[in-house]
Amino acid sequence: MTPTTPPGSHRHFRTLFISDVHLGSKAAQAEPLLAFLASHDAEKIYLVGDIVDGWRLKRAWHWPQSHNDVVQAFLRKARKGTQIIYVPGNHDEFLRGFPGQHFGGIEVRLTDVHETADGRRLLVMHGDEFDVVVRNARLIAYLGDWAYDAAIAINLVFNQLRRRFGFGYWSFSSWAKLKVKNAVSFIGAFETALASEAERMGCDGVVCGHIHHPQIAQRAGILYVNSGDWVESCSAIAERNDGSLELLTWTGAQATVPHLVEVPQLQDAPALEPAKAA
Repeated sequence: MTPTTPPGSHRHFRTLFISDVHLGSKAAQAEPLLAFLASHDAEKIYLVGDIVDGWRLKRAWHWPQSHNDVVQAFLRKARKGTQIIYVPGNHDEFLRGFPGQHFGGIEVRLTDVHETADGRRLLVMHGDEFDVVVRNARLIAYLGDWAYDAAIAINLVFNQLRRRFGFGYWSFSSWAKLKVKNAVSFIGAFETALASEAERMGCDGVVCGHIHHPQIAQRAGILYVNSGDWVESCSAIAERNDGSLELLTWTGAQATVPHLVEVPQLQDAPALEPAKAA
């Protein structure tokens, strides 16, 4: 069942960008996403890849009712008139064989260009196309995926102990991933590559997912936006009616803490620090 929205907490946006839900994975935060969807609506919703985790489903079937409820929540929004565009990622790459097809009112597109209310053109893509590990070493990517699962499992045990001693949440998996990927300058190269692709496509910015690292920033004069994930960050990007962008982080069953980012004209925008995950 979709959670009931608390009175007065409903928010409506022009566009929402959601990625990396990983339905079919035990790490997917389906219940928080259901709560988020119950209290947030938009004229258009982009599903920016890895919504369904086909890699894990191939290894072992895991599909609890809450994961089915998430799918039904999106379908229900589509029936009520929300335009929903699904841009597949590497974990749900099976959908890349169906460009232009509609499934229950949800349209599959390999990439898209979204025009904001203030006239900026944003390239929308998952981003794995520019991850050299995924593109050129699939076996390594699968092993890394397994290691991430293990890190999530360690997270659960570690944070249970931290709570017992009165400490707050700390993400071992995020720390480990950032340490490893920073060591090979992966994240910086990834962001630069996507910003360059947006510029090549004649766009003012790019919206992506893939690396589970939510932020809004500038990269060489191009707007770089990453919607994060629903494994740890529980984050989404929202476009308000004036075209400004907002990084939302869901922190509980009845509250969302918005990280408001007023994005000025691109040539004047300073670099922004990454938003902290919930």
